[in-house]
Amino acid sequence: MDFQESLLWKYKDILTKYLAVQSEQTLYLTQKLSKEILENHIPPEEVINLHKSVLNELIPEVPSEVLVSFDILLEIMMSYGLAYLEHQSLRYKQMELEMELEFGANMQKMLLGSAIPKYDYLDIGAISIPAKIMNGDYFHFDIDSDQELKVAIADVIGKGIPAALCMSMIKYAVDSLSYSKHNSPEVVLERLNRIVEKNVDLGIFITMFYGSYNPKQHVIQYASAGHEPGFFYNKKENSFVDLQAKGLLLGIDPHVTYPKFEISLEIGDMIILLSDGVTETRTEDGFLEREMIIDLLNKYMHLSAQEIVNNIYRDLSKIQHYQIRDDFTMIIMRRLV
Repeated sequence: MDFQESLLWKYKDILTKYLAVQSEQTLYLTQKLSKEILENHIPPEEVINLHKSVLNELIPEVPSEVLVSFDILLEIMMSYGLAYLEHQSLRYKQMELEMELEFGANMQKMLLGSAIPKYDYLDIGAISIPAKIMNGDYFHFDIDSDQELKVAIADVIGKGIPAALCMSMIKYAVDSLSYSKHNSPEVVLERLNRIVEKNVDLGIFITMFYGSYNPKQHVIQYASAGHEPGFFYNKKENSFVDLQAKGLLLGIDPHVTYPKFEISLEIGDMIILLSDGVTETRTEDGFLEREMIIDLLNKYMHLSAQEIVNNIYRDLSKIQHYQIRDDFTMIIMRRLV
């Protein structure tokens, strides 16, 4: 017995039972049969013809007007059936796309992942949360041949898959440049800038902060390519100042140069780096003021660096009803000894 014959027999059995007794049990059988009909891709108009045929067989005296009225329903269901099939096709394509995006996001995490280092002289905390599936932010830690700690934080102006692919390229470019002791922050940015200008389509630009921390002198040298200014916390004065560093975004002008800046850290001093997803947090009064970030840093100052960034993300996410609108990345480095 093929499915069409089986369907006719089951439908006739169900309709017979329901015409005799309108029970919930019979309706349950109908739900099961509906699943079989969907699985076998039976269009709605065929189900209506089936109902009309079985009804005419079970009740020969059904008025002709009732049977004719099914023609109206049949025409409606034919259009509905076409729309439904199109909807199902789009739904399957969406499911495939979501699976591919999820796979891509997992691959991106693996490719861009940077372990948070642990040192006796520095307490380091970092967090990077994408607003959507793919992350347009990136942070990086590495040690060069002179044992200096390299730190980078970057943000692609643009979202989705193009931004993610672009950031993967940047990651491997940074890896190739970071290890050499001759690549100071301004040199790294200048070389990255030429790579981006040659290999990235117009319309996609990258901001980046790049620093090199000397653990013997406790000095951080850094340069910025249009990145969101971070903060320097001076423990002795209990004050925050912006890490101002002017520089053009990567990928605009292949001949641009970047100035280098330097800060000495005493015990308890902190460097706070962030992406614009932090400062562009929306409150009821508009965008987040930088003073509020300082308030949060003071609020959690007694915690470890990782606990500070985690708590700040939690608080700012709560302000936005746990729906962040941009990729959120924050790094804190605090001198311990």
